[in-house]
Amino acid sequence: MPKTMMLIFCLTLAAPAQVLAMGCSDRSHQAQSCASGAVWDSEKQTCVPKPTG
Repeated sequence: MPKTMMLIFCLTLAAPAQVLAMGCSDRSHQAQSCASGAVWDSEKQTCVPKPTG
């Protein structure tokens, strides 16, 4: 019985964590900042070198 309760408890915690992880993989928004010298390109959905000049 304790193993079953522990399994249920772990699954209860794992489901919200999975939802949060999947939310971060959504490509419709930037989840983190780009490295120094780069900017976010919303069309390419990636960091690109910052234009100079």
